[in-house]
Amino acid sequence: MPRTLFRKRQTKQKRVSFDRRNAVIYAIGDVHGCYKELKSLETKIVEDSGSFDCRKIIIMLGDYLDRGPESARVIEHLADDPPAGFERICLLGNHEQALLSLVDGKLPLDAWLAGGGGSTLMSYGMDPNNLSILHRKSAGLIKAIAEGVTAQHIGFLRSLPIMAHAGRLVFAHAGIRPGVPLEQQTDRDLLFIRDDMFDNSERLDYWIIHGHTPINGTPRLEGRRLNIDTGAF
Repeated sequence: MPRTLFRKRQTKQKRVSFDRRNAVIYAIGDVHGCYKELKSLETKIVEDSGSFDCRKIIIMLGDYLDRGPESARVIEHLADDPPAGFERICLLGNHEQALLSLVDGKLPLDAWLAGGGGSTLMSYGMDPNNLSILHRKSAGLIKAIAEGVTAQHIGFLRSLPIMAHAGRLVFAHAGIRPGVPLEQQTDRDLLFIRDDMFDNSERLDYWIIHGHTPINGTPRLEGRRLNIDTGAF
């Protein structure tokens, strides 16, 4: 996914802290439009949580859109109430940020489509080819996409925090930059960082749960980071 959406200086996205005392936490990595897989995983989480008598929290690590077949249904589901007895924190991923940058005129349509945006349009009942025929001008095309995705879903995406942390336990879509305090972490790093964190995972000051980079096989701890993007799409 292109990083052109960060060419201009932006206000930092919201970050949230929470109390993890007397709580069991479940984290879910990149969904990418795979609604059935998400629902199946939630069912397993609810079943597993039955043995715990405490607060129950689900943290979603972003990238709910693109590539998979049911992005619209995933967003509708996450914008609704969590499973009974659970709290849910949904974080922003780079694919959500890309869609927002598209509708705000900060990312070219071709760049967004190259990241899997066509499947998102199809999930909202929009065909990219038909849209380009009906709307010759870019402004009209972007407006049609924003209206098709709906103001409710756009508003939900705009409301998402970019990081959640409890003490030295941190959740972010891509990860954090080693040696940088949490309050100084940039939006770009939280959404995109890879090698600089991977190469220095033993030096992290925090325990980080992240996605963004698909892995093969079972997630395993690498230094102080755990990547749980298992390539759902």
